[in-house]
Amino acid sequence: MNQDRAGSPLRVALAQFKPRKADVPGNLARIRHVLAEESAHADVVVFPEAAPSGYFLEGGVAEAALATEALIEHLGPPPADSADLVLGFYERWRRRLFNSAVYLEPAGTSWSVRHVHRKLFLPTYGVFDEARFVEPGVEVRAFDTRFGRFGMLNCEDAWHSLTGTILALDGAELVIVVSASPARDFTPSSRGIPANLDRWDQLAPAMATEHGVFVVVAQLAGSEGGKLFPGGSIAVGPDGQVLARGPLLEEAVTLAVLDDNALDRARVSSPLLSDLEQMLPHLRRALDRAGGREAEAETESEDAAEPADLPPALSGRGEAPSDYTGLRDPDLLALDLELVERTLVEFIREEVQRRRGFTRVVVGVSGGVDSAVSLFLACKALGPEKVHGYRLPYRTSSPESFEHGTLALEATGAHAHTIDISEPIDRYVGRYEPDISPLRRGNLMARLRAVILFDQSAKVGALPLGTGNKSERLLGYFTWHADDSPPINPLGDLFKTQVWALARHLGVPDAIVDKPATADLVKGVTDEDELGVAYRDADPILHWLLRGYSADELIRFGFTESAVRTVSSRLQSTHWKRELPTVAVLSSSAIGEFYLRPVDY
Repeated sequence: MNQDRAGSPLRVALAQFKPRKADVPGNLARIRHVLAEESAHADVVVFPEAAPSGYFLEGGVAEAALATEALIEHLGPPPADSADLVLGFYERWRRRLFNSAVYLEPAGTSWSVRHVHRKLFLPTYGVFDEARFVEPGVEVRAFDTRFGRFGMLNCEDAWHSLTGTILALDGAELVIVVSASPARDFTPSSRGIPANLDRWDQLAPAMATEHGVFVVVAQLAGSEGGKLFPGGSIAVGPDGQVLARGPLLEEAVTLAVLDDNALDRARVSSPLLSDLEQMLPHLRRALDRAGGREAEAETESEDAAEPADLPPALSGRGEAPSDYTGLRDPDLLALDLELVERTLVEFIREEVQRRRGFTRVVVGVSGGVDSAVSLFLACKALGPEKVHGYRLPYRTSSPESFEHGTLALEATGAHAHTIDISEPIDRYVGRYEPDISPLRRGNLMARLRAVILFDQSAKVGALPLGTGNKSERLLGYFTWHADDSPPINPLGDLFKTQVWALARHLGVPDAIVDKPATADLVKGVTDEDELGVAYRDADPILHWLLRGYSADELIRFGFTESAVRTVSSRLQSTHWKRELPTVAVLSSSAIGEFYLRPVDY
């Protein structure tokens, strides 16, 4: 740190920020406001990756990107006695687009650029598609500020240990990371936080202790098209101790106080950076050789290449032992239900109120567990006075379904409505389709229910809330443009067995949770009757198929062949139901192929 400030700890404010998608002027105005408020308490204020625009922009990156000079112009003059500002943003530089972070110092009535770091590692997997829309940077280096010598990294850059090493060797005593890391994997073992944040809790202390540096990570917050940024910013000392931590799922500013003396103590007690500097000439030669070598034609035996403790089926040879249960762990799909509840409540608030500007929702209440869980979550998120539940029975519907729907509505206190769909269905069938099949009648009922929910949503000024679970979606067990039509769905990434567990956690009445799952479109027919497999058998099979295992492998691991074949067949044959209608692509500006904008843009 700056020796002129000896005895004065550095105060770093980590600003968890929920940007409004693509509203660059509006977001920068809010950033100016936060900066002005925090400058009285902080020396440096750090905003996360893509704070002025939101992260998931797709083709909108080109519209939101700013040259650094334009960014400074938007920011206007620094506030009185301003802190330094670190800001992740989409940058336009030399007629190219980058995902960048800038360090700005106040300079009279304007800002001075101390450093711009352009993200090196662009994630292009899973939910990420950065390499399609921005280019990678090519440099990582430390830089001097009025408070000392710092370095900056952007999200995945910090997941590669070499970048932190380079910054430390270049003299950085503080590594600032801007990040937009969507929440994923809510397992019971993740200590009450999403697994990706648990990973950050490992990465930041590891970088700090290896090199004897401070590490701060500013995380984005909020929901973008269903992808939730959890916040959870963190500041770590050079001994690996967490100095400050931001709250989950909230917009907040977290202050971390970084004491210079901690650097001295850490580097005396664990001089790993000094050791690295001594060995650097040798390591540089090794790195040059490893990074520049041509592929060598080496022949290694298969036995030497494979871990000795893998069962034969995992190593690609032979049959798995019949008692191998590694992939059939009964807790495979277990969740941190408290964290899931909190996240889904926040998702509904964010998507309904903040992103789409509604205050109410409508929910179709069938009497089943899925609609009950969506209803319970909506009432927790918005309050029961802002939730309208609709029972939409047909004359052959089970009386029990109506009773259970009533039970859920009474338990939550939501507005209860009943609209009987028998007459319009029967009039259509009687006049035009007297020989209609049970399947067609069921689909007709499902689609009419969706039409009524959308019309009622317009009547009460509400947004329809979905109730379909992940198992049904993957198995194609829903009516196209009916069950799947509501614009937001809190349950769509939960398997049916996980919905049951969440229902018990939320206090959904046992009568609803315990009964056999049924769409109640054909009298007396359950989901298991129609699917040919129980959800408790299907869900783990779906889980592993989605992780890249083949049907044959799962059968070798001991899963029932008939269940695996049924699940695999339904998964592979229903992709079309999970996509928008297929459009003939005739131009280089086809919507969804070339012209790409996220749903919340």
